[in-house]
Amino acid sequence: MVTYRDAGVNLAAAQEAKRRIRHLAQTTFNAQVLSDIGSFGALFRPTFAGATDPVLVASADGVGTKLKIAFLTGIHHTVGYDLVAHCINDILVQGARPLFFLDYIATGRLAPSIVAAIVDGLARACRNFGCPLIGGETAEMPGFYGDGEYDIAGFIVGWVDRPHIIDGKTIRPGDVVLGLPSVGLHTNGYSLARKLFFETARYETDTQVEALGCTVAEELLKPHQCYLPALEPLLGSGQVKGLAHITGGGLLDNLPRILPEGCAVELRRGSWPILPVFSHLVALGQLPEEESHRVFNMGIGMALVVAAGDADAVSQNFRARGYEVFTIGQIIAGDQTVRLT
Repeated sequence: MVTYRDAGVNLAAAQEAKRRIRHLAQTTFNAQVLSDIGSFGALFRPTFAGATDPVLVASADGVGTKLKIAFLTGIHHTVGYDLVAHCINDILVQGARPLFFLDYIATGRLAPSIVAAIVDGLARACRNFGCPLIGGETAEMPGFYGDGEYDIAGFIVGWVDRPHIIDGKTIRPGDVVLGLPSVGLHTNGYSLARKLFFETARYETDTQVEALGCTVAEELLKPHQCYLPALEPLLGSGQVKGLAHITGGGLLDNLPRILPEGCAVELRRGSWPILPVFSHLVALGQLPEEESHRVFNMGIGMALVVAAGDADAVSQNFRARGYEVFTIGQIIAGDQTVRLT
């Protein structure tokens, strides 16, 4: 007799993983969640207090090859946090606040302790940013992933009142570009970073690098910053004309996504601090400036466009609440491109 377990699928492990997930997810629930983990579909009753024309905003993403660092180190409780933060930032750029989150975890051999660690990170971020984890999927796929490997994806739904959608349409030459700092690579550029650290420099994950002030693993597992707490008080104020989450493509490819026709961005070199990890990677790979600014965020995780007359007030708002902000450039007449000056 051949069983499902003989084919590589452990139903008992799946049930144990679901038990742990259920408890973690429940810690993120609010009064709008009407169902428990385990249903075929999740029930959520939104409330849009004060909204005149609420619009749903949805996004899906992953954390890329940052997962390879989790595999190498056995540290699995951070990548879930990264995933939630990344997804919240992606809808935040349109002025949206999160409503709920769902996850997908796929692995070759299901290990309940690893799944629980991943979901612990998801739940921690969901609690921190008021985004209930209302459901998801855990798939055991023997022969599809290598031993100890998995992939994760996140699906987020948020909302914005239609009059307060941030879409960049009002951006004009003369506007100012502000930047909120990143804490590291966040979730992008890891394929190049891994090549430079592990092949070019021949570091190990536990190598202490003086230029970084920490080990390679500690640097590469730094969390993806979520900008909702910093930006939420400004949503609906009309002061923010455009927002760009600086992910894959860096400043050079993400800022053009919010520019209307006839506008370009001029970024000033030296107007924000380049984090040591980026300076070190650039030196290791002898990377051209354009390449480094297209692969990495170079120290800016979120960019804002505001009118010149609002720039000081917006910057003071951030600083008064303990957030760093830098004036990194301006909008000029052009063809939806970015140039460094």
